[in-house]
Amino acid sequence: MFNRSNFSTEEGLIKGCLKGDRAAQRHLYDSYSGKFLAICMRYLKNREHAEDVMIESFMKIFEKLPQFQSKGSFEGWMKRIVVTQALMKLRSNRHLMMEVNMEDEHYLQSPQYELTHLEAAELMELVQSLPVGYRTVFNLYAIEGYSHQEIGDLLGISESTSKSQLNRARNSLKEKIASLSPKIKTNHG
Repeated sequence: MFNRSNFSTEEGLIKGCLKGDRAAQRHLYDSYSGKFLAICMRYLKNREHAEDVMIESFMKIFEKLPQFQSKGSFEGWMKRIVVTQALMKLRSNRHLMMEVNMEDEHYLQSPQYELTHLEAAELMELVQSLPVGYRTVFNLYAIEGYSHQEIGDLLGISESTSKSQLNRARNSLKEKIASLSPKIKTNHG
């Protein structure tokens, strides 16, 4: 049986979890559940869905833990599992299905904006207000760091559709941010 001091290192925590030590598993859950719930909430607006995905993610992490080879970040490895689980939830639930708009749109030049105080929470609310397809691609690219090719593979869309969705998400966010700002400078040049 491991004592709690063995969980002070990542290696000790992983070893404890691999041996099925409930205290180690609880420590891992307590250490990362808040961060992983926040990731799930970026993809799924509904808190209950996000909590379900977070719990499913931990089950998958414990199941796949023997496959972790200590190459790269353990947290990064776990985050990939969480993101994949969130995407699987989006794809499997008809009500959450991706809204991927394929037609060409003509964009007006986005207004230039100047903000002095936009809190992270406010920005995340704006991201949450995006349509599911825009929000998902934006999160994967801008926050999780996936390439457009990886996003295309994960979502079953083309690389160019991923780029288009990101562009539309950015334009939508710029408009939303500009509408919040009392100091809007329009640039038609």
